[in-house]
Amino acid sequence: MAFNHLPAGVHDALAPLSVTPVTHSVPMAKNLRSDRSPADPASRPSPGAVLGRLASGPSRSARITHTEHLPPRAGRHAVWPDRIRSEVIAAVQACGIEHPWAHQALAAEHALDGDSVVVATGTASGKSLAYLVPVLSTLMDGAEAPNGRGATALYLAPTKALAADQCRSVKELSQPLGTSVRPAVYDGDTPFEEREWIRQYANYVLTNPDMLHRGILPSHPRWSSFLKSLKYVVIDECHTYRGVFGSHVAQVLRRLRRLCARYGASPVFLLASATAAEPAVAARRLTGLPVTEIADDASPRGELVFALWEPPLTELHGERGAPVRRTATAETADLLTDLTVQGVRSVAFVRSRRGAELISVIAQEKLAEVDRALVRRVAAYRGGYLPEERRALERALHSGELLGLAATTALELGVDVSGLDAVVIAGYPGTRASLWQQAGRAGRSGQGALAVLVARDDPLDTFLVHHPEALFDQPVESTVLDPDNPYVLAPHLCAAAAELPLTEEDLDLFGPACPDVLPQLEAAKLLRRRTKAWHWTRRERAADLTDIRGAGGRPVQVVESGTGRLLGTVDAGAAHSTVHEGAVHLHQGRTYLVRHLDLEDSVALVEQAEPPYSTVARDTTSIAILETDTEIPWGAGRLCYGSVEVTNQVVSYLRRRLITGEVLGETKLDLPPRTLRTRAVWWTVTDDQLDEARIIPEILGGSLHAAEHASIGLLPLFATCDRWDIGGVSVPLHPDTLLPTVFVYDGHPGGAGFAERAFHTARTWLAATREAIASCECDAGCPSCIQSPKCGNGNDPLHKRGAVRLLTVLLRGAPEEKPGEEPGQGPREAPPGKPAPVARPPEDPAPEQAPRA
Repeated sequence: MAFNHLPAGVHDALAPLSVTPVTHSVPMAKNLRSDRSPADPASRPSPGAVLGRLASGPSRSARITHTEHLPPRAGRHAVWPDRIRSEVIAAVQACGIEHPWAHQALAAEHALDGDSVVVATGTASGKSLAYLVPVLSTLMDGAEAPNGRGATALYLAPTKALAADQCRSVKELSQPLGTSVRPAVYDGDTPFEEREWIRQYANYVLTNPDMLHRGILPSHPRWSSFLKSLKYVVIDECHTYRGVFGSHVAQVLRRLRRLCARYGASPVFLLASATAAEPAVAARRLTGLPVTEIADDASPRGELVFALWEPPLTELHGERGAPVRRTATAETADLLTDLTVQGVRSVAFVRSRRGAELISVIAQEKLAEVDRALVRRVAAYRGGYLPEERRALERALHSGELLGLAATTALELGVDVSGLDAVVIAGYPGTRASLWQQAGRAGRSGQGALAVLVARDDPLDTFLVHHPEALFDQPVESTVLDPDNPYVLAPHLCAAAAELPLTEEDLDLFGPACPDVLPQLEAAKLLRRRTKAWHWTRRERAADLTDIRGAGGRPVQVVESGTGRLLGTVDAGAAHSTVHEGAVHLHQGRTYLVRHLDLEDSVALVEQAEPPYSTVARDTTSIAILETDTEIPWGAGRLCYGSVEVTNQVVSYLRRRLITGEVLGETKLDLPPRTLRTRAVWWTVTDDQLDEARIIPEILGGSLHAAEHASIGLLPLFATCDRWDIGGVSVPLHPDTLLPTVFVYDGHPGGAGFAERAFHTARTWLAATREAIASCECDAGCPSCIQSPKCGNGNDPLHKRGAVRLLTVLLRGAPEEKPGEEPGQGPREAPPGKPAPVARPPEDPAPEQAPRA
C-alpha cells in the first residue's frame, strides 16, 4: 500500500471554537481615501498599541510566540535625469512628489541609456515611479511622430488586479499630459469593442503573460504598429515568475523579443521586484538579456511590528486521537473582527479560496453582534470571481469603504492599498519572499504597520513560530526557473513556429535544449521542416498546447443549475477535488452543493443549499521510476534524483461536521485517473537499517508515511516552493527499488526544480524534519508534526517514534553537503532539463494542481 500526499488543495475545516470578538470601546478610525491622502500618522494608533489590544487577556497574550521590531528608516533624495521631459516632472510634482529617491533616479538613467534594469527595493519604495517616469517621457517624445504613436510600452503584471490598479495610477499621473499618453488594459476582461482601438491607438498597454501568450503574440500582424514602436517592456513583481510558471513566462518573453525583432524593434526591459535574492541573475534568466541590478533602497520606511501567533490547543481530538489546535481560519477571522471593531484598516491573506470565503463569513457574523453597520465593511476577495465583482471590491478597498478584506494571493501583489494599518497572514505562505510581500501591504503611506503570522496546525508553521530566526535572520529565496525544461520549451517552440516559421537563427534565442526537442516535435508531427525552417502543421492554435500557469486545461465554469447564472470558475487541475459531485462550494458568503460535474464540457452545476458539513476529497496515488539521473549512498541506503510518473485518482470524499470537524460519512466517486511525468527525489532504506532503527514490519508503513508528511512540510524552508507545489508517496516495498522508499516530487509536468533542490540539501532538510517531529510535544503525532490535512489516506497509518528512529539511522550515513549549498538558497542557474517525452495536445489528462487565485 502506498501512502501519498498530493500537491492539491483541500477545504479548510471551520473553526472548532466559536469566535468571540473583543468589543473594545475604540472610536471608529476615520475612513480616508488611499489616493495620496493618508491620515495624519499621529492620529493612527501605533502598531504596538494595536497588537496590545489584540493580545489583551492572558489567553491571547500567550499565543504570541515572538515579536520582531523593524525600526523606521530615513530616505535619500536625488534629482531626475535632465533627459526627462519637464512636463512629466511637473506631473509627478503635481502628485506631491518633489524629488525622487536615489534608486528611482538611477533606474530612470539606465532606462534612458537603453539598459535593461531590475529595481529590487522594498515594498512601497516607489518602484512604479522609477520605471513610469522614463516610460512616460519616451511616450511623449513618440507622440510627436507623424502617426502620433512613435513609441509604445507594454506592461506585464502577474494578476489582472495589479494591471487594473496600475492603469488607474498611470491615468491619474498622466492626466496633465493630455492625449500624449494613452493607457489601456488588455486582458480577458476587456470588452471586444475596445480591443481594436487599443491595438491601433493605445501607447501604454497593460496586460498579463497569459494574454500575451494566447492573445497578442498569436495575433501579431494585428499588433504590428504597436510592436514596431515598442520601446519598453515593464515586468512588475518579477519575483513571482518562478518554477514552472516562471519558465513558461521566460519562453513567452523570448517569443515577444523574436517578433519585435521581426518588426525592427529591440525593447528595453524594466523589471521590478520587492523581494528577490540575486535579482539580476533571476532577471537575466527570465528575459535572456543582461540586466543591471538596483537594490540599494533609498526610500523611507515606517516602523513594522511583526508578531508570530500560535492558536491554542482545544479540548477536541482529531484523527487517531491527536490533539487539535484551533484553526488558523478561525483565529484569523477573530483577529480581522477585532481589527475592524478598532477601525484598523486590514487585509487577511489566506491560502485557499474557500478559506478567504470562510473568514469573511465568520467575521461578518461576529461583527453583526457588535454593530450591524460594520458587516458591510468586511468582504472576501479571491480568484474565480466575475470581472465586475473583482473591480467593485478593488474600488471599495481603494476608497476605504471596506475596512477589512479576507483575500487570497490575488491581492498580494503591488495593488495600491495605501492606508492599510495591519496585515494578518493565515498560515505561512510558502516562501519568505511571499511572507514579506504580504506583510508589506500595510504601512504603504510611510506610517507604522502591524503584521501577524497566524500558524496553521502543520509541521512547517509550528517550526517557524518557535524558530523565528528561520524567518527573520535568513535572506529571501532565490528565484529558480528553468526555461530549458523540455515540457516547457516544446509547446513554445510550436507557438513560435505558428507565429513565424522557426529558423536555425532563432534557436540560440530559445536555449540549448532546442536541438534535442525539435526532433521530438517532428516525430510527433507537430512541426514539419521545410527547407531551412520549421512550420506548425496542425489546424488548432499552437498557443493552446499549454496553459502557462499549469492549470491543466480550460477552467471549469461553476453554473447555478436553476437560473443558468455563471458564478465563477475553478482551475481545471483543482476540479476533481473541489467541484466533484456532492462537494460543498462557497461563493461570496453563499453555500452551494455541486449536483453534477461535466468534465467534457468543463461545467459544474450547483444549487444553493445550507448543508451542516464541509467536504474533503480523498485520493490514491502510485508512482513509477522512469529514469534515475543521480544516486548517492546514504549508509546502506541510497538518495536518488530522477524522472517519475505519478498516477492520481480522486476516489471519494468525506463529509465533516462544521463545528467539530467530526466525520459524518464517506461517499465514493467515479472520476478518471490523471497522470503526471515529473522529477522527484527519493530515498531507500535496507533491512539492516530497519533493524538498527528497531522498525518492525507492523510499523514500517506508518514510519515511512510520517517521515514523508513531515519532510514535505519542511521542504519550503529549503526550496523556493510551498507545500502545494510538491507531492509525496511512501511505499513499504516499491516495485522499482525493491526496498522501502519515500518519494517527494514536483507537482508540475517536467519538474520545477524543487525536488532537485531537495536532493542537494537533503542532509539539512531531513535533519530539520527529524527535529520537527522529535521536538513536538504530542504523544503519537499531530498536525503540528506528522499529520497532513491533504493526506489521501486519512493520516493512517502514522508512527511518530518510528519516523524519528528511521530518520536518525538514515542521517548517520548521509554525506556532508558541498560547501556553498546553503539551506533556503536556490542555485544561481537552473541546469538545463534533460530530453523528455513531448507533451501531447491538450486532450491528454493533466495532473492535479493546487487551486490558484
